Amino acid sequence: MDERHIAATLGRRDFLRSAGGGVGIAALAELLAADGLTAAGPLARKAPHFAPKAKSVIFMFMEGGPSQYELFDPKPELERWDGRSLPESITKDLTLAFIKPTAKVMASRYKFAPMGQCGMVLSELVPHLGSVADEICLVRSMHSDAFNHHPGQLLLFTGSTLPGRPTLGSWLLYGLGSESENLPGFVVLASGKGTSGGTTNFSSGFMPSHYQGTLFRSQGDPILYLSNPPGVTRDVQRETISFVNDMNRMRYERTGDAEIASRINAYELAFRMQAEAPDLVDLSSESPETLEMYGIDSDNEHRRQYATNCILARRLVERGVRTVLLMDASWDDHTYLNTKLPQRMRETDQPTAALIRDLKQRGLLDETLVVWGGEFGRTPMVEIRKPEEAANAGRDHQPTAYSMWMAGGGVKAGHVHGATDELCLNITGDPVHVHDLQATILHLMGFDHEKFTYRFMGRDFRLTDVSGAVQQGLMA
Repeated sequence: MDERHIAATLGRRDFLRSAGGGVGIAALAELLAADGLTAAGPLARKAPHFAPKAKSVIFMFMEGGPSQYELFDPKPELERWDGRSLPESITKDLTLAFIKPTAKVMASRYKFAPMGQCGMVLSELVPHLGSVADEICLVRSMHSDAFNHHPGQLLLFTGSTLPGRPTLGSWLLYGLGSESENLPGFVVLASGKGTSGGTTNFSSGFMPSHYQGTLFRSQGDPILYLSNPPGVTRDVQRETISFVNDMNRMRYERTGDAEIASRINAYELAFRMQAEAPDLVDLSSESPETLEMYGIDSDNEHRRQYATNCILARRLVERGVRTVLLMDASWDDHTYLNTKLPQRMRETDQPTAALIRDLKQRGLLDETLVVWGGEFGRTPMVEIRKPEEAANAGRDHQPTAYSMWMAGGGVKAGHVHGATDELCLNITGDPVHVHDLQATILHLMGFDHEKFTYRFMGRDFRLTDVSGAVQQGLMA
């Protein structure tokens, strides 16, 4: 809302107030509707531009940049260069975060083989994902403009390397509203050590705060202090919130401040969540077979946490949550790549594949778009921070060519999109920029990304900034 909008709104409200309090209160619903804040709340359902393929998005964000060389894009040519530096003619235009272009090449230690009926060639480190290869669309031709973590994560989720803009989940809430009355429309589940981007990965930016992501915990109260303190009954809580919201509505009527509407919505949603959220995280209703499929009963804390988040993601979309951001950290393997990456795959591969299989079994995969990947990939050259330790080898950041995958929600299943050169330094076919990925996600959710805008400070902003193209080759 700009200053002219506020001034016009205040003019209407001053007139209504002068006409009498009863009339002013009766007109509040109309004023809210005029501001896009209906009596059903600011997250009321809205229609997209056209019929969508997907209703919800589960974005499985692997913070730090998973290595495509070890997981998704086999490069036998690395074996020929293993232990040697690449010629300057190949590396002269590379932008690297930590290593020099003269760093030696490191071949992958892991075998690749065709998996699924589609014959998708994947690493031995992802056997469970290989078992659902016929459901995924593997994009080997991703590229980004950012080669450091925070800018890369901002670009992936907001379309800009500058902070302060709304993230993907916020855009979808703004455009579609929420299908769930008792849970937030945009939920964040975290595992691992924490992400470089932090809350900027799920911020609403310059949009009202009711569009931001809500961070859930995987055990206990999903949100701290959600439960009533001892001695406070549900009736007392209802009366308290009603009184506070009456005061907030009066203030909203006077000022037209959208953040007051956000506050009203937050109080009401929190009250409804007190009944809904505890049931959400109670997995006792899940069958033993389902829990075993996810591998949730593990002594490994990270695997248990990640598996729990995967099953919660399915439970959330079942309940109408629009966007689930599942953030797992950290995949930033500058060191000990051949120790840390296999361990991380043992912890995450089974739950990831189980989520795809579970969604399909329940008839949810066709309407749920699953996206898996990081902010960029890794270099073919080795990074060694401790020369005295032979096992210390890792890989640096690489934005020019890397892999992500998608499943469900209208994407082409059992399909490999794009290709890279023999060293995976450059894309040789069907490039997909981060903005192209965003445009495609929005298209699958029913939006023309060029017309899907939000006006702020006199300018129409969009998630894809000033570029991006829908990738028809990714869609069924």
